[in-house]
Amino acid sequence: MFTGIVEELGTVVAVEPLDDGARLTVSGPLVTSDARHGDSIAVNGVCLTVVRSGDGEFTVDVVAETLRRSALRSLAEGDRVNLERAMALGDRLGGHIVQGHVDGTAVLRGERDGLTRFELPEELSRYLVEKGSITVDGVSLTVVDAGQREFTVALIPTTAELTTLGRRAPGDEVNIEVDVLAKHLERLAGPHLAARGRGAQALPGDNGGVREAR
Repeated sequence: MFTGIVEELGTVVAVEPLDDGARLTVSGPLVTSDARHGDSIAVNGVCLTVVRSGDGEFTVDVVAETLRRSALRSLAEGDRVNLERAMALGDRLGGHIVQGHVDGTAVLRGERDGLTRFELPEELSRYLVEKGSITVDGVSLTVVDAGQREFTVALIPTTAELTTLGRRAPGDEVNIEVDVLAKHLERLAGPHLAARGRGAQALPGDNGGVREAR
């Protein structure tokens, strides 16, 4: 579990292709200061398991499914990445509840009127609401406008300076994790809403509306 508050801007040291994924080695002196084998570190918002660490670097394996769903597939040696260690029980929740389970990617479209605009798939946009939370490349942000296929956020100078978001250019792909609570609510309420829809019939109403048949 993470909070979306980036601890360190790391650097990709090596990318090694594997038959079923890739192996990344990342330089991050802060996040490796207490890292052990099996610990979790979020790299651009993706929760990955440390398989080796030492000398200020750590190595993680990325499976094919993660590469398919995230922008990690385009990482190359020298790229900067956002790093965050898993939160400890009792820590302050500075951002919001972030699992590190990326739902997909979005594309940076540019800035206007002080807001940064991203385009994302329609199947993800339904989970966004005005003033709700979203994770972009591991950074916890507040949604300003939520459209059918896009959203905007306001980046403060500190966020732009201390994360990769200040280095992004229009057309760049970023990792997106929507609010897990929204997905759970959809899963739980979906069957009930569908059942109500099947039971609805047009009955005379005060304004010719539709009432549920009982």
